Amino acid sequence: MSPVIPFTPEWRAARERQQKARRYIVAAMAEPTDDDVRWLAGAAAAGDEDHARWELRYARMSIATFVAERDALDDRTGAEIVAALHEALAADERIAADLRELAARQFSDRLQGYREAFFSRGGVAGTGEKLGRVVLAFASDGARSAGTPLARATAVLAGYALECNAALREAYGTASLPEHLPPSEVAGTK
Repeated sequence: MSPVIPFTPEWRAARERQQKARRYIVAAMAEPTDDDVRWLAGAAAAGDEDHARWELRYARMSIATFVAERDALDDRTGAEIVAALHEALAADERIAADLRELAARQFSDRLQGYREAFFSRGGVAGTGEKLGRVVLAFASDGARSAGTPLARATAVLAGYALECNAALREAYGTASLPEHLPPSEVAGTK
């Protein structure tokens, strides 16, 4: 006699959320363009294209996390995205098995640095400029973070945010609010 697996509505809903997170992280794990890698290597990483490629990967994964936290329809989505990203990073074939723990630590460090830039308010610099400065700082200890490198960094990361937002809507759907009600009143209506 085989055991009965309880396919409860809660189990189905959790499984569906997990599948959506996995679909979304495809965008989060997308490879940076070779042109962007060459640019960052030359602008900040002393010609090291591997280092530049990883910094752009970490930047995209971080931005994907924050876009999900900020724009998701469900408060659980951000945590589900982070769990799916860590799961994908742990199985990433681009990372040697003995370096996966290091990659996870590096991603956590980058996530913290980008989080501060993404969610900080006030000051003269906008979010895009703050994110651009972070990627340039992680790519090089002594990178100049103003002028052309900063403008390009800002543009590249803004593109990542747009791509991730589109992927989020594709995986999770778009919010649909009644036109005659403000969002604060929707929860109370049936």
